[in-house]
Amino acid sequence: MQSRFEGQVVLITGASSGIGAALAREFASQGAHIVLLARRADRIEALAAELTNGGHRSLALTGDVTRDGDLERAVEVARREFGRLDVAVANAGFSVSGPFFDLTLDDYRRQLETNVFGVLRTLFAALPALQESRGRIVLSGSMFGMMSIPGATPYCMSKWALAGMAGALSQELALFGVSVTHVMAGVIETEIYHVDNQGAYSDQPLRPPPALLKVSPEQAARQIVRAAYGRKHTCILPGHARMAIFLQRHFPKLVYFTLSRATRKALAARVQESRLKAGKTVV
Repeated sequence: MQSRFEGQVVLITGASSGIGAALAREFASQGAHIVLLARRADRIEALAAELTNGGHRSLALTGDVTRDGDLERAVEVARREFGRLDVAVANAGFSVSGPFFDLTLDDYRRQLETNVFGVLRTLFAALPALQESRGRIVLSGSMFGMMSIPGATPYCMSKWALAGMAGALSQELALFGVSVTHVMAGVIETEIYHVDNQGAYSDQPLRPPPALLKVSPEQAARQIVRAAYGRKHTCILPGHARMAIFLQRHFPKLVYFTLSRATRKALAARVQESRLKAGKTVV
């Protein structure tokens, strides 16, 4: 796959760490110029410096997908500096979690504002340039856009919304030569599992995944870039995500039973803890 994106221009949101940063390195290794967009300026500036070498350049732009105008500015910079835009990766996102009765409408609004409307802002800003280049769109979804887990209803809603949009959008944009690759990722070892990074990625520290399920962002990025190059409609990774989605489609009762057994105790403990903090009677 070396140099398959030679001279092409790739815009990546949420590029400061995790899959976003890994995708930037993978696209750059294949000859692309990269436009990095994220809120943490120091990280993307360091990454842009790392990826700029020889005839390949990377630019760092501080921005927020929840803010009107930031994506248009990023696309304008890409076109001004490189003359084109070939790939837009809508990767920025985070997780709002907690028992339903502890959440508010505002929790759901801010979850959807980033994970859904942030994607829409990226698409509306990038599509005119992508039509010119007959380019590619990559939507960073989740296996939880095909199956839901208790204690994470805002996050699951946001990823189900992407799944619903991706299928129809890929058919619409195919008329203009633009492909849509919907990534449904399982457990990827990113900073979402680091307690000191809560707030940027998730409201609550998440338990690190079992060793057997761990997949590095670099491994995920290689598969995603390969799928984008092949203009595949979906990219499900790693193997445990493909298996989980298969079981959900064909054996939904088994999945429901398994998730219920696996999460009931942890969810009950979180409910009790939140009720105690609120001074409510624990049942």
